[in-house]
Amino acid sequence: MLTDPISDYLTRIRNASKAGHRVVNIPASNLKQQMTKILFDQGFILSYKFEENEVQGNIKIALKYDKFTKEPVIKKIQRVSKPGLRKYAGSGELPRVLNGLGIAIVSTSHGVMTSKQAKQENVGGEVLCYVY
Repeated sequence: MLTDPISDYLTRIRNASKAGHRVVNIPASNLKQQMTKILFDQGFILSYKFEENEVQGNIKIALKYDKFTKEPVIKKIQRVSKPGLRKYAGSGELPRVLNGLGIAIVSTSHGVMTSKQAKQENVGGEVLCYVY
């Protein structure tokens, strides 16, 4: 049993990118699928595939690397809101990561989105993680 599946998701991506792996498999959930779509839309991962199994299913994520230096595109992926200490932000208090170069993934009442999208829709929520 995992106490924090989001931290596990982020740690698997972080470890695979630092080890130079091309693909990482992660147990699926609806929240993780939405986070994966955001990472793809923002250009942090190369591609993804949702595999349905009888019980839970998997997410296969192809990690993205720089063509010339072979460095991972994801420099840092960090959990913000933890089960022991939740971090919430209103629409006016949403964080800017690396002065706009990174993204903050926020869980709102309108679904999971980046902090920039949440500001445009004027909603706040739980700040899940920073990616840059």
